[in-house]
Amino acid sequence: MPNPSPVDHSNYASKSLTELAALAQQGEMAAFRQIVERCNQSLFRTAIAVLKDPDEAQDAVQDAYLSAYRNIRSFRGDASLLTWLQRIVLNKCYGRLRGQRPTVDVERLDAVDEAPQTRSFFARHELGDPASDTARAQIRERIEEAVMQLPDAFRVVFVLRDIEQCSVLETAEALDIRPETVKTRLFRARRLLRHSLQADLASALADAFPFLDARCVGFTDAVMTRVADVADPRDARAARAHANGP
Repeated sequence: MPNPSPVDHSNYASKSLTELAALAQQGEMAAFRQIVERCNQSLFRTAIAVLKDPDEAQDAVQDAYLSAYRNIRSFRGDASLLTWLQRIVLNKCYGRLRGQRPTVDVERLDAVDEAPQTRSFFARHELGDPASDTARAQIRERIEEAVMQLPDAFRVVFVLRDIEQCSVLETAEALDIRPETVKTRLFRARRLLRHSLQADLASALADAFPFLDARCVGFTDAVMTRVADVADPRDARAARAHANGP
């Protein structure tokens, strides 16, 4: 990608994802790094909902970022940047699963009367300090275990809608399914979780599948090192220097 005129990198944190995408399209590596840092949590959750394995999920997300960087100029803003990235992640995940196990019979899973949109089983709450509350951490573990036991098609929709708080339309676009199908699968997922958990565990849901600790920093550095390998040589040197630290 061509190297643009000098840009003040200090104000990247205040820019929207759409603005960052425009800068990344101009070859701004720091803008792409900011995208990676902001989207890590959401894309990791999306990947683990499909793959059910943290290591595989991280690999899929990293591959997705590399594809996104190579094709950033194809992003036109028809959907949000996050939705665009989620589609790439899902494609990487499904590619990893292809041939590993029988295809899920989604038609059979969806063979229910369409349910009305209901209030979310879990609501977004203010984050506390999970490390200081053992009981909260245990509840979060129970939620993660219950979510991982959901049928594949229901689990991905549940993660996007109730954990990531994506809209029905955003979820439908990311998964390339009808909004009505999103509603039906979400209803079934919530009902299965109610049966499994038998309690309102909303206070722990916002912290499920954490990816915002030191692991996020190291992961971001690894992504940017790989991006540097396909970047303009001048941008590559700057990316490697940033990843390696002082």
